[in-house]
Amino acid sequence: MGILLYIIITLFIIVCFMLIMLILIQKGRGGGLAGAFGGGGGGNTAFGAKTGDVLTWVTSIIFGVFLLLAIVLNKMGYSAQASFAPPGPIAPVAPISQSTMPAAPEAVPPLTTDSRPTADTPATTPPAQKGVPTAITTPATTKP
Repeated sequence: MGILLYIIITLFIIVCFMLIMLILIQKGRGGGLAGAFGGGGGGNTAFGAKTGDVLTWVTSIIFGVFLLLAIVLNKMGYSAQASFAPPGPIAPVAPISQSTMPAAPEAVPPLTTDSRPTADTPATTPPAQKGVPTAITTPATTKP
């Protein structure tokens, strides 16, 4: 059934493109795409004066094939999907016992968004490392 599904999908895609092309080459009430390329002049078409009737008939046939293939693909896809699905409801999972749960982590003090030191916590600077230059500060200048 696997290879048949791929053959029908390929045929479906080909029919889709054929249907699109048939619809686009038809002369509609407003001229359609045929009018855009200069084919909108009455019976002067590339395929003759009676092509409108033939194209309408062929479009109807191709549309019927399109619908038939869509229904067949729907049925085949559903049956293929059902073959991969489990046959029935899945058994419930046993609940986890409380003894296997890890211990609660130690309480962590909440973080604040204010990064400035407060009066009760002194500001500390990390010790300077050997060989690493320290920040250069410039004296504040006042405007005259």
